[in-house]
Amino acid sequence: MKLYYFPLACSLATHIVLEWIGEPYDTVRLDLAGTKSPEFLALNPNGAVPLLIDGDFVLSQNVAILYYLAERYPNARLLGDGSARSRADVLRWLSFLNSDVHAAFKPIFKPTRFHPDNSLARAITDTARTHVREYLERIDARLQGRDWLVEQRSIADPYLFVMLRWAGKLKVDLSGLENLAHFFSRMSA
Repeated sequence: MKLYYFPLACSLATHIVLEWIGEPYDTVRLDLAGTKSPEFLALNPNGAVPLLIDGDFVLSQNVAILYYLAERYPNARLLGDGSARSRADVLRWLSFLNSDVHAAFKPIFKPTRFHPDNSLARAITDTARTHVREYLERIDARLQGRDWLVEQRSIADPYLFVMLRWAGKLKVDLSGLENLAHFFSRMSA
């Protein structure tokens, strides 16, 4: 297997899952320019990481890759306890992180994508930070008395870890979110 990634991107979640699985894999580190190169675009026309190649199978989109790895390596038990209910719980949290929380960061990363006037950038990013904080408060409450988002370590946890790294770097207020702080410390270790 080969993982295409670049630092600080959500591809870190896939990288962590590959480590948890414990099977051999290779990595190709890219930068933003590398994701737009003709060679990479031939593999992934979307020009984004992560990208996983497993034999002749080329897969993009973080959620699809995380799910694929969990299915391909069931002994790692990253989709819950094996029951339909447990898998659904993992996918619920993974979907929430991907569809809601990850999307809430986009105006912080590139506020002019949402309005061309740079003078509004501060208001756009401040509003987005508030939305991210609200989502993280919900997740903090979920983690009360838990080590993981579900009953055991899953493919959703590394994705949350990535979001928390972004939140810290992008000055999202994380004060008082003690459950997330403990989760982040555990994942960092």
